[in-house]
Amino acid sequence: MLQRNKSVRLVRDVVGSSLRIGQTASVVGRTGVNWLLGRRPPAPVLMRQTFEQLGATYIKLGQFIASAPSLFPREYVDAFQGCLDDVPSLPFDYIRRTLEEEFERPLSEIYSHIEEQPLASASIAQVHAATLVSGEDVVIKVQKPGVETVLATDFNVLYASARVLERLVPGVDRASLGDVIGDVQATMLKECDFLAEANNIEIFRDFLRDSGNQFALAPKVYHKATTRRVLTMERFYGVPFTDLESIRKYSPRPEFTLINALNTWMDSLVRCQFFHADVHAGNLMVLEDGRVGFIDFGIVGHIRKETWQALIDFMQGRASGNYLLMAQCMLTIGVTSDNVNVNDLARDLRDLIESAQSMIEGPAEQDMDTDEAERFMLAIVDLGRKHGVRFPKEFALLLKQLLYFDRYIQLLAPNLSPFDDSRIQLMH
Repeated sequence: MLQRNKSVRLVRDVVGSSLRIGQTASVVGRTGVNWLLGRRPPAPVLMRQTFEQLGATYIKLGQFIASAPSLFPREYVDAFQGCLDDVPSLPFDYIRRTLEEEFERPLSEIYSHIEEQPLASASIAQVHAATLVSGEDVVIKVQKPGVETVLATDFNVLYASARVLERLVPGVDRASLGDVIGDVQATMLKECDFLAEANNIEIFRDFLRDSGNQFALAPKVYHKATTRRVLTMERFYGVPFTDLESIRKYSPRPEFTLINALNTWMDSLVRCQFFHADVHAGNLMVLEDGRVGFIDFGIVGHIRKETWQALIDFMQGRASGNYLLMAQCMLTIGVTSDNVNVNDLARDLRDLIESAQSMIEGPAEQDMDTDEAERFMLAIVDLGRKHGVRFPKEFALLLKQLLYFDRYIQLLAPNLSPFDDSRIQLMH
């Protein structure tokens, strides 16, 4: 039975690759015809619109462009802020088929019940609530059919195209476009490996246990019901970090809950193998017992201790209005040319922040996925580039998480000063 499923999947992959190439050619062809007919929006907008029509892989690539201002021109970064990964759910029959292909035994021997209406749907996977035959409430993250085939096909086309451009277009080779696409492909294919995500969860759970952390949780993984394309985890019951009224039902001291979440995340930077690299409100929960739940470990990051210390000092400088300190930290974090004038950089930082406070202030209950955090991060990186400072990829990733927490402080503990409060452990 298992061998038959593998053969069926192989045939499906070959057919899927052929169909995907045809679909891609069709979309690009229509874009070219529209261009010839005079429908010519600015190039970054046209590129984003084409990516949205091409679907999941290109939307993810667009999101990478939006979050990598050190690699792409500002106009493209700005345009792709609107490239949202809002994917409709698949009928449950497709999800059931994947589940049946992944397990060698009937689903009734694993789950006593599976909710057909999904809890969430994204480009790579769909999440359903379920109950194990042993009685535990779980969530099942199920990879959508054909996702890896589509990703592999799309990125093979993109990589080949990038190499052709590097040979034919002067200057393109300096951007290392092929290498960038290769990096994005590797990252996205890792997201398709739910065994790797399960391992990330276990590592984080070990970190919580070894550090004696009693205030945070990561979901238990049910390994006998987990494969490369199916991840079965403990179901958490709680509310997101921006739902203040509901948080108060579970935690009479929201400030204490926030400090626990912040300390846990900061501790992981230096004591865990990675840090959670997507702590938006949907991935941080206040559980019914008042503890903090960290979920979704598909995206993790790594940081050097020196970079983390410099970023702490940068945020501290922002909080105290010490723009010279911020400028010096930018030089420590980034790769700089020899002629950076730190005083000029400090002056421009002051002008940027004083004239654009709306970038980092606003309705606290509003999530920051594509809003204030992105704008402030892009402005800082853009300013650095102007002065000859180029940041590593980790900088933008880490700064974005700190800005999420900055918003949670505004909501849950507006009087909290994270850099002056002894309860917050910036370095461990």
